[in-house]
Amino acid sequence: MSPVPHSFSPRRFAPALVAQALDEALTSASGTPVLAISGVQGSGKSTLAAQVVDLARSRGLCAAALSIDDTYLTRAQRQRLADRIHPLLATRGPPGTHDLALALNTLDAAKAGQAFALPRFDKLADERVAETQWKRIEQPLDLLVFEGWFLGTPAEDAQALQQPLNALERDADADGRWRQWCNQALADDYPALWQRFDRLWMLQPPSFAVVPHWRWQQEQALQQASPGRSSMTRPQLERFVQFYERISRQALRTLPAIADRVIALDAQRQPLATPSAE
Repeated sequence: MSPVPHSFSPRRFAPALVAQALDEALTSASGTPVLAISGVQGSGKSTLAAQVVDLARSRGLCAAALSIDDTYLTRAQRQRLADRIHPLLATRGPPGTHDLALALNTLDAAKAGQAFALPRFDKLADERVAETQWKRIEQPLDLLVFEGWFLGTPAEDAQALQQPLNALERDADADGRWRQWCNQALADDYPALWQRFDRLWMLQPPSFAVVPHWRWQQEQALQQASPGRSSMTRPQLERFVQFYERISRQALRTLPAIADRVIALDAQRQPLATPSAE
């Protein structure tokens, strides 16, 4: 297993909120329930997922967590996309850079109570961890928590893609081919994954403006965990976040009306109130 943590960990969420997430997920009657937690980079998805899993285990249940980040295509696969479609597809993150067959097969095995392995991706190496190092789940799960930065997000209208949103799109995607291809992947390929969710919770930041700061904290945590390995500089990270900006803003616009629960966060990632039902 890779020693690199998946994300920066903010302060823990209140036990009552964690219990609410677990209890609501367990009300599903369709095999092993999948609780999806969606939120922008650095919002605390992996922290909440880990707390829900820990609480489930404390109750004698079998539970596990998985991130959509762990199902990225390999570097070689993304490079082939970059060569064939657009150079920006070499960078992980946006729709179209995930191995959806891997994600679907993993969730389907979990829901069916079958044995399976949890995929893992090493972000500092920008490469999938060898399958021999994936954790095996041998007994049926009572709960799978699936977290990711844009889970449940629908595609944008084609007209919204016409104008570049940031410097990356303006300078590296002037004709819009990259963002159109990613949006089409989001429209065509990801709804099948969203349909596997039994409950969808959204961690809602005050605005997209906090994301670069939160993501920089994540990067620093990754570096501190592996001091002998290289990580992104602040300018590199600022550019990297622009790969996620369009879909993140779409998520902020649309998910509050889609999610089963919305947890509004302040700039320090703390919930502002009891989560609201939609």
